[in-house]
Amino acid sequence: MDVLINVFVALHIIGIASLLGGFLSQLKAMGAGTARFTPAMLHGALTMLVTGVALVGLNQADGATVDNIKIGVKLALLIVILGLVYVKRDEEKVDKGMFVTVGALTTVNIFIATLWT
Repeated sequence: MDVLINVFVALHIIGIASLLGGFLSQLKAMGAGTARFTPAMLHGALTMLVTGVALVGLNQADGATVDNIKIGVKLALLIVILGLVYVKRDEEKVDKGMFVTVGALTTVNIFIATLWT
């Protein structure tokens, strides 16, 4: 079970890397006002959602305790991120404030995952 959990953790990290990497790659375009949500950002957010839900289930099945409040906060942030990226995915350019919001929420989600114990 530990190997399976670690595989899903790795996939979860790949999802967050895709989401954050897509954001960081658009920073120069954001300065020019032409930033857009890339397909990698959408796929990264979806990967995080699927693997996160799987990780909660696998950890509970393994008998580990899961902090449901922490998971709920992370899920709420991810749903907001996913909603923003999904709705604006086909737009040629995205409002700077919305783009910064997605990057900030992604960063907050990372800090919640690592610092909330």
